[in-house]
Amino acid sequence: MTKITPSRDIARLIEIMAALRTAGTGCPWDLAQDFESIAPYTIEEAYEVADAIERGDFDDLRDELGDLLLQVVFHARMAEEAGRFGFGDVVHTITEKLLRRHPHVFGDAGSLDTEAVNALWDRIKTQEKAERATRRAVDLQGRERSGGALAGVPVALPALTRALKLQEKAGKVGFDWNDPLAVLAKIREEADEIGAELASGDTRAARDEVGDLLFAVVNLARHLGADPERALRATNHKFERRFGYIERALAAAGKTPEQSTLAEMDELWNAAKTEGR
Repeated sequence: MTKITPSRDIARLIEIMAALRTAGTGCPWDLAQDFESIAPYTIEEAYEVADAIERGDFDDLRDELGDLLLQVVFHARMAEEAGRFGFGDVVHTITEKLLRRHPHVFGDAGSLDTEAVNALWDRIKTQEKAERATRRAVDLQGRERSGGALAGVPVALPALTRALKLQEKAGKVGFDWNDPLAVLAKIREEADEIGAELASGDTRAARDEVGDLLFAVVNLARHLGADPERALRATNHKFERRFGYIERALAAAGKTPEQSTLAEMDELWNAAKTEGR
């Protein structure tokens, strides 16, 4: 086989992917994959891109974008093998969509401000949604898809992101709170319901209510203009940083968390907060 070398040309990546998927000479692992088995990796790579951005690590971002691009090429190659579409069709579809959705740049819509662009974007997407309705009436498993206001939100999205998108769609047809304080009141209501279930000893019902509480918190984040996924990632990072402070402080005293009391660790937690960690 001719030696393949690295390249800046996307055609080289497509060539490498084809070689990996060639029966007899390709990679056994790559050949064993299908759309379903690769999908989790696609989601994971997207998260790793987001993580590199959050950390401001552009060397890592370059690498992670490459990994994400590989996922696109991998799916396109499997689709080509199945006679459905190829990588070129993917590129054609997205370039066509970008041109269609930006008539103010590539068409005759003229110069528009951000608000007008958003309104135009919504109109175009609504038209696209209507045109896809018949084609997507039934998916490959024969399951009926909702054609209502909430249609088009992928089930495989992370739960926080999916909750946000469902709420946004419902809000566009008027099913929405008009005041963040009203949403906060709903959060308190959901928390009180959990308290009532716990007091009655019904932990199963309490678990169900936790979902309602999370949904309400996502709603509050949306009304405050915050991305719940990004907000939670930031809090996760803050928790890691502060817990690391606890571990280091305990280690300096010759102890581990397992050898310490909750009161000791809570005191160190408050110290970390005071120091702005």
